[in-house]
Amino acid sequence: MNAPWQPLLEWWFGHSESPNEVAAQKGKLWFGKRDSQDLEARKRFGAQVEQALAGGLTEWAQRPEGWLALVLLLDQLPRMIFRDSPQAYSGDIRAQVLVAQGIAADFDGQLPPIQRVFIYLVFEHCENLALQNEGVSRHIELLAQQPESDQALFADYLNYAEKHQKVIAQFGRFPHRNAVLGRESTAQELEFLSRPGSRF
Repeated sequence: MNAPWQPLLEWWFGHSESPNEVAAQKGKLWFGKRDSQDLEARKRFGAQVEQALAGGLTEWAQRPEGWLALVLLLDQLPRMIFRDSPQAYSGDIRAQVLVAQGIAADFDGQLPPIQRVFIYLVFEHCENLALQNEGVSRHIELLAQQPESDQALFADYLNYAEKHQKVIAQFGRFPHRNAVLGRESTAQELEFLSRPGSRF
């Protein structure tokens, strides 16, 4: 009998063991913004997202794979299902707590490298410089552990972590979230948002 989190992990990561193949197959799902993908996430996993946001499914966090899936339900899928609304970020705090607990138990070290990226991505989503710094450190460590064939892929993930870190170091928050969260942007933030690539 399959674990309850298996369908989500298969949808998110597929079946290949090669990080480059997984990224090639799933990159558009992970980082693309498509209505069809958001709708599929809502139809297939919306009920589990609601459970996770309500504080449920805690038993999943007893194993590395279930822990990863619960993190996805709190961090990644709300950004799809509730895109462009405050609810997109409603699982962030719980995801941060969950990630800290799992890392303390070395759950991340028991996951394949490409899956660890989505644990450390929680740090990138934080409007907190200390957590951003930890995310960059984790990506540096992850890159150092990869064979030469995978170095370019994980260097790219580190590059994005550093970009997020720089924004928080400069503004203390992500300016591109201001409109959705009803926050007033400063003149400096508006100037920043006018630049290409300022919106993750």
